[in-house]
Amino acid sequence: MPAKVIVSYDGTANEDDAIALGRVFVRAGAEVALAYVRHTHEPDRDRETLAQHEAQELLERGAALFGEGGEALGRHVVTDRSTPEGLRALAEQQGAEVIVFCSDSHTAKGHIAVGNSAQRLLEGGSTAIAIAPVGLAERGAGAGPQQIVAVGDADGGARATAEALAEALDARIAPVVNGRTDLLVIDSRPEAGPGRVALSSSAAHLIEIATASVLVVPRGVALPFGRATAAISA
Repeated sequence: MPAKVIVSYDGTANEDDAIALGRVFVRAGAEVALAYVRHTHEPDRDRETLAQHEAQELLERGAALFGEGGEALGRHVVTDRSTPEGLRALAEQQGAEVIVFCSDSHTAKGHIAVGNSAQRLLEGGSTAIAIAPVGLAERGAGAGPQQIVAVGDADGGARATAEALAEALDARIAPVVNGRTDLLVIDSRPEAGPGRVALSSSAAHLIEIATASVLVVPRGVALPFGRATAAISA
């Protein structure tokens, strides 16, 4: 079965970068859908209908940014007071292995910054977290990772995940991070426990200085990517 990926999208600054990273995962064989988290349920029925319609229109705009195949992209509107908890529940419901975020709105171009929602899910969650650098969308729809680096130990899932991505994307695995690195696949630390996400201090620092997209995998989990399984989630 292909990996299932949810792209968090709310139409604000840098969100098109998350769309661009979602497009990369489609090329790697994943099923991708968009999600928007509303924070309140309107007590008035007409106002609730309007709010839901506006949320759907927002996701329509996100799907249009996706380009070819975007019309068939899955769209999920979730109502939850907490964006990370809403996304966590949706991922569990849909059986999604990855949630994709853009970088924080004040991040310098070409760099990564972990926003509040992504940070919450990096602390003990069970879903892999991907974060796009600012400006990823400007590289064009045809641009994809050429060099992938796995960061972790032999018992983690980063190496196997990176190898699957490299094969699907015609990219190569590099031994160390350098200026040509396009994607970092990072293990959770051993203390996280099997299937859980938690960053070591060195991994957190690596993300802070990264200029490539980042994918943090739960401890011991190798994500199922493969070119032959590419699809867009309905």
